[in-house]
Amino acid sequence: MTLRVLSYNVRALRDDAKAVGRAIAACEPDVVCLQEAPRLLGWRWRRRALARGCGLVAAVNRRAGGLAILIRPAVRVLHAEHRLLRRYPRLHRRALSLAVLDVGGRLVVVGCTHLDLDDHARSRHAQEVLAHLTATAARHCAPAVLAGDINCTPDGPAWRLLASELCDTGAEAPRGEKLTFPARQPRARIDGVFVSRELTVCGTGVPVDLVPPADLAAASDHRPVLAEIETP
Repeated sequence: MTLRVLSYNVRALRDDAKAVGRAIAACEPDVVCLQEAPRLLGWRWRRRALARGCGLVAAVNRRAGGLAILIRPAVRVLHAEHRLLRRYPRLHRRALSLAVLDVGGRLVVVGCTHLDLDDHARSRHAQEVLAHLTATAARHCAPAVLAGDINCTPDGPAWRLLASELCDTGAEAPRGEKLTFPARQPRARIDGVFVSRELTVCGTGVPVDLVPPADLAAASDHRPVLAEIETP
């Protein structure tokens, strides 16, 4: 069956929250991995309002690290966890959200992360993310999907590390546009979706055919990445 996974850095909904909701809804995702979800005053109701407006529910919704995984109500959550990554002084706290999902009788482990701007921390956290993700996938005998704001381009060490263990879906089967940042005049691909190599990638990219350009520009400083994946 086909799984639609959306990765989106929504910049704490500080731009146009309604445009974020429209962009998500237009993609009709099964799973949404949010980075920079609201985590300050009123964070719970702001996240809840976004999910409800898109017809989604939370599988993982923790404040630390600004991450959330949203799903269609028909998707079942078998296991959920939220892991804080190694702390570095004077840097933002980073995390990994994980959900083991039953999508139409097929199991998949979905991870969501947001790596650091600092090169060293980013590479170390990428190693941690891979270790946690692969261990969870092995424990549940399920393929893995990792979505996130990697904060470097595909030639960066952290991205190359992830792509050495997982398939970079945007490179494997490009669809739509590839550049994700900044939203108004995109110059770089720093957001991506990676999957276990046993999964078949149908297409991945910025869904410019589904989301109006005005919403892509107004919603956040990042553009979303939509991956369509065939599960075995």
